[in-house]
Amino acid sequence: MFGKILIANRGEIAVRVIRSARSMGVATVAVHSDVDAGAMHVAEADEAVMIGGAAPGESYLRGDRIIAAAKETGAEAIHPGYGFLSENPDFVEAVEAAGLVFIGPPASAIRKMGLKDEAKRLMEGAGVPVVPGYMGAEQAPDRLATEAERIGYPVLIKAVAGGGGKGMRLVERAEDFAAALESAQGEAKGAFGNAHVLIEKFVSTPRHIEVQVFGDGTRAVHLFERDCSLQRRHQKVIEEAPAPGMTEEMRQAMGEAAVRAAEAIGYSGAGTVEFIVDASEGLRADRFYFMEMNTRLQVEHPVTELVTGVDLVAWQLRVAAGEALPMRQEDLALGGHAFEARLYAEDVPAGFLPATGRLSELAFPDGVRADTGVRAGDAISPHYDPMIAKLIVHGDTRAVALRKLARALSETRVAGTVTNLAFLGALATHEGFARGEVDTGLIARDLEALTAAPEAGPAVVAEAALAAAGLDRRADDFAGFALWQPLTQTVRLMREGEEIACRLSVQSPSEIEIGVGESTVTAARTGGHWRFDGRPAHGVHVDGARITVFAHHGLAFNHVDPLEQAQVATGENVIEAPMPGRVSRVSVSAGQSVRAGDRLALLEAMKMEHALTAWRDGTVAEVLVSEGDQVEAGAALVRLEPEEEAA
Repeated sequence: MFGKILIANRGEIAVRVIRSARSMGVATVAVHSDVDAGAMHVAEADEAVMIGGAAPGESYLRGDRIIAAAKETGAEAIHPGYGFLSENPDFVEAVEAAGLVFIGPPASAIRKMGLKDEAKRLMEGAGVPVVPGYMGAEQAPDRLATEAERIGYPVLIKAVAGGGGKGMRLVERAEDFAAALESAQGEAKGAFGNAHVLIEKFVSTPRHIEVQVFGDGTRAVHLFERDCSLQRRHQKVIEEAPAPGMTEEMRQAMGEAAVRAAEAIGYSGAGTVEFIVDASEGLRADRFYFMEMNTRLQVEHPVTELVTGVDLVAWQLRVAAGEALPMRQEDLALGGHAFEARLYAEDVPAGFLPATGRLSELAFPDGVRADTGVRAGDAISPHYDPMIAKLIVHGDTRAVALRKLARALSETRVAGTVTNLAFLGALATHEGFARGEVDTGLIARDLEALTAAPEAGPAVVAEAALAAAGLDRRADDFAGFALWQPLTQTVRLMREGEEIACRLSVQSPSEIEIGVGESTVTAARTGGHWRFDGRPAHGVHVDGARITVFAHHGLAFNHVDPLEQAQVATGENVIEAPMPGRVSRVSVSAGQSVRAGDRLALLEAMKMEHALTAWRDGTVAEVLVSEGDQVEAGAALVRLEPEEEAA
């Protein structure tokens, strides 16, 4: 076994690897960018090396600096985590050339699975079912259109070097194919430097089911399946193991196919074979098709760990150190059910825009596995993925595990940034999901209901007002103080752009009446705890003027100080940055006429590009940023001439 390893990653996966390594007596080295010097993974490791600037291209993607850090600290092996360099075969070869061990598959296996068209051909040869489609080298639009007609609409256009939904388009009619192809190829070229696409038959009732495999370079085993069908825009949201409705016949067929896939490329370490399943007639052993293989540990690997009792990171270290596979296929068994929910800093009502902010509060309930790379006080940076944590639960049955997930989400406390916590909570209590009626279109079909903002009732507003007035923590402020009438004050709160005036009347040190609109809420302290109209307080966190009440997965209010009224411009002629990020492209110049919907600039944030467009026809008065500028949320980017002056 290794004496010391380096983790070439950050955040929750780096912390996850460090903890398994520590349990095995293996010392760890963290690498970090300059903005991550105080990060959780740095604090958890035995040693840490700064490798560059905040941008991933200056740090976490600098394979040469990572290898140098491993050599300097005496690490014998490098664990890549996921993302960044984890599936880069050139990095694998550089690690091995430096005399170090790469804790993962060989470069040859990564290359074979790196391009979707070549991987599908290889899988066909190994007897793994693949979706009917076209994977040819000829990319002329007419040829691709002909192939789409042959396959039969609807079809999917997919970038061969793609991932995360980039370079992918669904086409339902022949007349829409040309425009969709041009769009997909352009996106693929920009994202991956490769415009080649493949055409696949679109599965109308799709389930995304993947199989965890583990190999030692010669043979492989599978650790059963995970269902990742609950997705939004091809991004996984909640994963579970095992897949609901799975039959033993289909489980065996999928597992054997995944093992054939791994053994066909001499796979070593942890990997995932992803299948698309046609669930139009339930789960059938003849209706699953190879989609792709992820040649690394997956974000959702904890659900497999909880239903098998296997520490996959420990297995990675053991196999990379030269040990045989720790278990045979017949020794592996499923036990119970597990869910994982991905908690992100993102503004759901604004279209799931990635968000930033400092986590003034972050707490998870007991009995829940929370894999995280941040703590209360840490900042969600615009430079990296905005994941806060993964909440993972296990139960004897799916129903029990799902109830535990819903409760875990309701008891999780986050303050300081907007999150998708309420959205996750809505999914965990979705009736169709509870019945196991899962497919990749569920979220899109029910998006309005799943993203509906919860209402802050009078009792919740009263709790925020009590905290804003500072009376929630000072029960004896008025002890021995009497007036001819109750002491009264007004507190003004802002929520979602609306001002709420609350009237607080102190009846006694332990009782306060709070008027909210036409309602009156009685706050009473008993046994050191506040109750509102007889119900226990939800709990609050106060950070300056921002007050978070931990009801309905967290509701934020702003305390309005009447002495600090600021004049705010309407900004109707100004296009602002919706989030912090880097201006990757400016598409207009001063004096240029634009039409509603024209792209003005591109903002790169959280590993995604966001197009900023004109909301009306007009003339550009001035461009306030340059390409490459780093901007904060709300920064003015482009100003249009007032409408009466527009050309």
